[in-house]
Amino acid sequence: MIEPFDDTAPTGEELTDYDRNHIKLYMRLFDADADGADWREVVRILFGIDPKEEPQRARQVHDSHLARARWMTRIGYRLLLRKTDT
Repeated sequence: MIEPFDDTAPTGEELTDYDRNHIKLYMRLFDADADGADWREVVRILFGIDPKEEPQRARQVHDSHLARARWMTRIGYRLLLRKTDT
């Protein structure tokens, strides 16, 4: 089952509820990218978007969420850990 998602992932420096709700998605995207998976296959599987039918939307959804996944691995995870320590 595909989680509901926004077409554009958050971009700020704050950890959001959206981020918390989509951590698994971010990690799957990050892993797929690290494995060299084709973005079109990834967006089809993880988001249920057909990149042939909606090429611009598919690319936007993929790229914005992958950017957020990268942010989570660099910065966001620290904010997540800090929140659970209190």
